[in-house]
Amino acid sequence: MKSIKETNLYQEVLKELNYSYGNVFIFNGYVVSEINEGIIFTWDAHAKRITKDISCFLGTDGSDLIYISNRINPYSIQALDWLKYFKSSYSLEGYYVVGQEKSSVINTMFENLFFNSKIRRFTSLYEAIDAAKVCKGLLVKE
Repeated sequence: MKSIKETNLYQEVLKELNYSYGNVFIFNGYVVSEINEGIIFTWDAHAKRITKDISCFLGTDGSDLIYISNRINPYSIQALDWLKYFKSSYSLEGYYVVGQEKSSVINTMFENLFFNSKIRRFTSLYEAIDAAKVCKGLLVKE
């Protein structure tokens, strides 16, 4: 699996946010995260800052955004922390996970227990971004 930086999609990035634990790429209508290997991703240590930075840049509570987790590295997620995200008055239009590893499938199934709508899974970053663009009306699907 490739990083956004290694694709032609990188030219569409509106803003890149770099953290010691990963990178987030903001596009028109969606964001893509790439978390570093071995991170135990939590609301307090990671997601809260990312969410505030995206919200500040775009002026949104996230309800008009699709969040794409491009899982190019193995890492863990504190799935229960989705409850903290929603309790903090944030929302998402959609949550997509891109990954091919069996552990990614299992993690997504567990996350879905705490996420307030269905998580869509993809094996290709391009498929996930095309789906986001279709959903946002930025790409007409033939």
